[in-house]
Amino acid sequence: MKYIGIPLGMWVLFEKSFRKNLVSEFGYNKITAKQILKNAKSRYKSIIRNLPEFEKGDQFKTNIVGCAMLGAFVLSMPKRPSVDELTEYYSKAMMTRFMRWLCRQSGKKKFTAKDIAEMKKTAELKAADRNPYSWNMDFYEYSDGSGYEGRFTKCGICVLMNELGLFDLTPAMCRLDYTMSEAGGATNFVRRYTIASGGSYCDCGYKKKI
Repeated sequence: MKYIGIPLGMWVLFEKSFRKNLVSEFGYNKITAKQILKNAKSRYKSIIRNLPEFEKGDQFKTNIVGCAMLGAFVLSMPKRPSVDELTEYYSKAMMTRFMRWLCRQSGKKKFTAKDIAEMKKTAELKAADRNPYSWNMDFYEYSDGSGYEGRFTKCGICVLMNELGLFDLTPAMCRLDYTMSEAGGATNFVRRYTIASGGSYCDCGYKKKI
């Protein structure tokens, strides 16, 4: 995957927040946080270079790039964090003011005809059949009209985190789905299973807020 484009854009958007939260969440001093940032950028570029390009129409490129960024930071920390520590860190690092705005904009479009059509199109693509770092999803609309579920049977984040030796920390990324749903203001996020915790699939359910 080329660094120029989404990977570079993600780094520019979030590097300051990732560095700031190294201090506030893990207690690193500013000098150590700066060195972690420097090392993470090098690791991040290396991870990105080893990823394949995503095909046109695959909406999950930003997901794998976000995973590469978090993985690079964890691998650059002097001490490996726990799942709970990383969950809190990742949530605060990702949920910048701009990210919250994006979530609100996404929330306004939730359950529209266009949103449903895009979900169905993603389900039909089955991109992970050709790219192990992408996702395969099935789409289910709730029979009572309360929303829908994306059921993921293949997860690119699980694949990459396993390769990085960080698979046990994957749930820290899964938890962000709840945070982003809450920030969007339109849905209640529901989930029973994740591949990361031993499930055969990840269910991402979005119920309309009444």
